[in-house]
This record gives sequence, structure tokens and C-alpha cells, in this order.
Amino acid sequence: MVFLSGAGSKNPMTAERVNRLTGPMLSTRLESKQKDFEERYDQIFNVNNKIVSKELSVGRAALSSLLGGIGYFYGQSKIALPKGFSQKNGDKYIPYWPAALYTAVPSRSFFPRGFLWDEGFHQLVIWRWDAHISMDIIGHWLDLINADGWIPREQILGAEALSKVPEEFVLQYPSNGNPPTLFLALRDLASAIHAHQFSDEEAEKISTFLKRAYVRLNSWFQWFNSTQSGKYEGTFFWHGRDNMTTRELNPKTLTSGLDDYPRASHPNDEERHVDLRCWMLLATNCMRSIAGFLKMDSSLEKDYYKLSDQLSDFETLNKMHLDDKTGAYFDFGNHTEKVRLRWYENREAMKRELLRETLEAPHLQLVPHVGYVSLFPFMMGAIPPESWVLEKQLDLISNSSVLWTDYGLRSLSRTSSMYMKRNTEHDAPYWRGAIWINMNYMILSGLHHYAHEDGPYSVRAGELYDELRSNLIRNIVGNYQETGFFWENYDQKNKGKGKGARSFTGWTSLVVLIMAESYPSLHR
Repeated sequence: MVFLSGAGSKNPMTAERVNRLTGPMLSTRLESKQKDFEERYDQIFNVNNKIVSKELSVGRAALSSLLGGIGYFYGQSKIALPKGFSQKNGDKYIPYWPAALYTAVPSRSFFPRGFLWDEGFHQLVIWRWDAHISMDIIGHWLDLINADGWIPREQILGAEALSKVPEEFVLQYPSNGNPPTLFLALRDLASAIHAHQFSDEEAEKISTFLKRAYVRLNSWFQWFNSTQSGKYEGTFFWHGRDNMTTRELNPKTLTSGLDDYPRASHPNDEERHVDLRCWMLLATNCMRSIAGFLKMDSSLEKDYYKLSDQLSDFETLNKMHLDDKTGAYFDFGNHTEKVRLRWYENREAMKRELLRETLEAPHLQLVPHVGYVSLFPFMMGAIPPESWVLEKQLDLISNSSVLWTDYGLRSLSRTSSMYMKRNTEHDAPYWRGAIWINMNYMILSGLHHYAHEDGPYSVRAGELYDELRSNLIRNIVGNYQETGFFWENYDQKNKGKGKGARSFTGWTSLVVLIMAESYPSLHR
């Protein structure tokens, strides 16, 4: 199909123009562009001798699909008013300012909108391909920050984005955050300059960008530090959980990105979330790294150094979150395991309802669910390489009764009381067993780190790294060759089959970096 403008003009030269756009000339140009792409891919990701040829083509497809999904969106987010408030016309929201967003998306066909926590993982791939595209995207996200330092976690801008979002998920809540994963890519960019991976001209442009972004990044960080802090100094929890719900087996934590991953059964302000503590450590170290790189020296930078040392304190981390028996890190909160969903007869409404029943009073304790959250300090390299805790973490990773499968690590242990349990009548398990590539990539990063650190567990970490990497590549490639799709997550119970949204070339495209053995620079 050829689109020609001006076909109705006096001298449209239709035949000549069609010939220039089709046939052998087009084929030749396409082949030339494809060759350029493949040569550049090989140069950047350097996968020679690391994978076989059939895996190489799948990696190229993952990258091109991620890049092809990048979009430019324009519109206004809808910001929820406080509970009980509404406008004169009855609306329970106010519009954000009209804004543009240039961003990658998890799936252009199914999720055609920007997700804040997904975007950091997308940028880990994109900056390696083109740092200028990555800076442009991150800059657009930072342009969405408000006076308080808050960025709406889902960007539902324009008709395409709105068409794919259920009404109950459109409103954005200014008390709710999302993992600040953009710091993953920003830390990488700063580290790459330090390691002289860019030309002098490129390094200067990236340095200028980081310097301009620093003020907004600081506002964003301070928003987290003030609004997501816990009851005690140095503690954090994801705000926004529903402590009044009667329909959820375990109140969801959408703000964490891990949705229905089990947390304390009865939310309150005593909660401590170990994953958020680790994200804050990453953000603090990134701000500290950028400040050091830009040779800043002010009271603000000294505060980042102080907070970084505080959040890196291994004894404090263990005191707050470690279960000595299993070596797993757990959340802390008002919790009981004795909850269930059961049917109740609602005679007034003439229907049955599936509601939560609490069989035992909750009390403050560690929340005993082993899964991705239990490994966050491991992912971030926060465990000393000589610590006995590291051995326990490797035990959890390698145990097939807990997290290990031949297709990747499951999100929640088979031993958990919430494993593969529905959260409501209509909510199937999501982060309660399925294999997710972004978290497997982060765990691989931890294994790679500890395999190269002097310590008694380096050899074992290296062996697990090789096996997990091989399993992930084989399963993603096998599913792609069988179905033609990259998937949202993979089924740990059904031979690693892809499930959820398909054409999910957001963080599943991290398979490119897994093949290239390229990991984020998380460690000081």
C-alpha cells in the first residue's frame, strides 16, 4: 500500500513516485537498514559466544519491539479528590495540567500507556541502545512532577490510552507512589560515564542532563522520604492500602508494583516494607553518586551520604526485617495467617457474596511469606559477601519447594499460605506464583554480583547464576518460537508457558540484557 500526498495536483508524477517507494528499491533499502540494525545490535550487546543463533534473532526481536512500542502521548491525568469531596458538577477528580509524555510502554496493544515503575526497567535496555532517546524519555517523566514532588504512577493520556483502562483504575491518587526504578537507569548512566563508556561529547551531554535533572530528582526523592516513611526513623511502607476492605483476602499493594503479593493482613501505620526500604537505598545511592560525579558539595549532598550509610546498615536491616530461621527478609505489620474467603448470603440483595473472614486476631509480627520481596536486599547487593545470610538466601533461591523452577524463579513460595490463592471472587492470583522477568533479572544481577565478590559463597552464586540465566533464556526463546509472542509473565505450573498479556515487550525485553550479561550498577 502506498500513500501519496498531492495525488490530485496537476503533475503528481504518480508512477515515478510509486516506483521510488516500492519494489526492488524498497527491498534494497529495507535490507540495508536491517543489516545496519543487526551490526549495531552485535556491537552494543556483544552476545557472541554467549548464546546460540536462534536466541540471537529472538533478542533482536525483543529490542526492536520495545523500541517500536515507544509512543508520544498527550492529555490530562485525572487526580482523585480526598475521600468525601467532589466538585460542583459531581466529579470526584480534578484534571492534571495538559501534558506530553514520550515513553516506552509495557505492551502497545494491551497497555498503551506509561507506567512509572515499568519505565525504569525499559530504560535499562534503551539507554544502552541510544542514551539520547533514554534521556528524552526520562526528561518527559520528570516534567510530570508536581510542586509536592509527586509523579502519577500511570499516565493515561489521550484516547488510545483511555480505551484500554477500566474506569476504576483511571483516577490517580496523590498519596500513592510507585517504585522509583528510573534511578536504575540514571545510576547506570552516571556509572558508564565514570567508566569512560561514552565519547567526550556524549559524556558532556549526559552530564548536563543529570545536572538539570538533579533538582527534580531531589524533589521526587523528598516526596518519597516524607510521604512513604514509617512510624519510626529509617522505616518505610507503601501508603494507599485499603484497611477497610472486606472483599480482599489480602489488601492489595498496587503502589508497590507487586499488586497482590501478600503483605500484612491488616494494614496500619506500623507496617515496614522491605522492598521500599531497598528502593530508597537505591535512590539514595544514585543521588549520592550523581552528586559525587558532578562534584557537588552542599548540606543536601551530605544528607544523602548520611542517609545512604543509614540505609546500608546491615545490622539495622536485619533487626527490622530478617527471619533468622529461614534467612528470608520479610515485611513487618499487623498480621494473621488465619484469614480466608467464604460465601455469605446477602438476603436483602438476594445474592451471595465472597467476603473475607478473620479467624484469629492479628498482631505485630514479621509477615512470613517467602517470595520476591524476601530477596530485595540480595538484589540490591546489601548483604555482605561473607555473611551467613547470603548462604541462606542462596538456599531459598535454589530450593524447588520454595522459588526455583526450570523456567525461572516463581514470585511466591509454594510453601506460602497465599500461593496461587485468588484475592477476590474476580481477582485471579497475579504475583502469587507466576514467573516475572523483571524480578528474575534483578535476582540474576545479584547472583552475578556475588559470583564476582570474594567470599565463601561466590562459587555457588556463580553456578546458580549460570543455571538460572540458561533457564530464563531457554523458556523465553522457546515461548517466542512457539507462539510468536513475548509474554507478561510465565506459568510456573504449566511448563513455563507464557500467560497474561501477550506482545508484552516491556520488561520481558530484559532478555536482551540477560543474553548480553549486562546488569545494573547497583553496588557502591
